Order: sequence, then C-alpha cells, then structure tokens
Amino acid sequence: MAKFATVQEYIASLPEAQQQIAGEVLALIEKVLPGAGALYHAHPVWSLGPAPGKSPVCYLKAYSAYVTFGFWRGQEITDASGRLEPSARTMAGVKLRAPADIDADLFTTWLQQARALETPAAS
Repeated sequence: MAKFATVQEYIASLPEAQQQIAGEVLALIEKVLPGAGALYHAHPVWSLGPAPGKSPVCYLKAYSAYVTFGFWRGQEITDASGRLEPSARTMAGVKLRAPADIDADLFTTWLQQARALETPAAS
C-alpha cells in the first residue's frame, strides 16, 4: 500500500474519476471542518481531537469502483434520505460512484450533524 504525506497526495494518486469525486467532497468537508484533515490508517480522516484519529468525524476511502464518504458516528446522524449505509460499530457511509452521487446540501447537513456529535455542548 502506498504511503502519502497529505490528503491532497492521497487524492492526486486516485484514478481521474475518483479524483473528481474526492475533490468535490473534500471541498464540502473543508467548509465544515477546515484544516481538520489528515491521513489516518492510510486514508483521509477529519478529526476534532489533538491528533489524527482523536475524536474522528468523517473519512474518505477509495476502492476500485467507488469512494466511500463515511462518518464514525454515522448511525447517530438523522438521515431522511436513507442514503447512509450502516457499517461497523456506529459508523455509516455512502458509496459514491460518480460526481452525480454528490448532494452538496445533504452532505453538508450530515457534516454539521457529525461535527456536533464530537463537539461538547456549552454549559
């Protein structure tokens, strides 16, 4: 498995179609979680903790036929669209096979909810 130093290097290494998908999702993520992205377990992860993987919020992971956009606590996100697919523990994600699979408004709502789950409430 190739090792990358940055999220941008990871995305640049993908086939062109996946680069486009990942790039569009990256722009949405950066609006909600600016500067929180890093590589963790060889793929991009956005965390609110002091180090990558501490209080993780979301991730991108490329496979041969799609890019997964997922959330650590995705099963706790309100998803009226039904697009989030549950996975291990409390995680959930969506498989993106084409740029048309990206719903900017929906994904931004998910990101805001996911960030709130990892942000302590003000007392």
